[in-house]
Amino acid sequence: MMQRWRRFRRLSGFERGIVIEAATTLSFAWLGVRLLGFRICKSAFERQRIIAWNSKFPKADALETARRIAHLEVVTAANLFFRTSYLERALTLCRMLRRRGMNPGLRIGARKEANRFEAHAWVDLNGIVLDGGEAEHTHFVPFRRFDSSMETQTH
Repeated sequence: MMQRWRRFRRLSGFERGIVIEAATTLSFAWLGVRLLGFRICKSAFERQRIIAWNSKFPKADALETARRIAHLEVVTAANLFFRTSYLERALTLCRMLRRRGMNPGLRIGARKEANRFEAHAWVDLNGIVLDGGEAEHTHFVPFRRFDSSMETQTH
């Protein structure tokens, strides 16, 4: 426990803020998906205000910032007292990136392996997967992008 606290204290102010935001948002995602379902939770997460961009991370570095946020969110999820799913982590990451003016895509895919149906969720930014972890998403057939701009085009 003390080692975790020391690691947290060594983070920059921006990174500590991301960890706190991730822990809070992951908690809401975990509860929201279970109590309200995916669609309602996703809709609620999309209604948010955009926060001011941190001047330490110019928009030109958006991809690198998005990757750092994704990494911090994964580490935060691994250290919570409850276990989150890929879907909850993807919803959380999308929300965090949208709040910073980015346009991430929520992807959901499926596969059948050993007579079992399996699903996976991940986030991309301009076609680059942010939270795939060892390209795990490549083993799943994506349904479609679950972001507002794509849904508008498909209806």
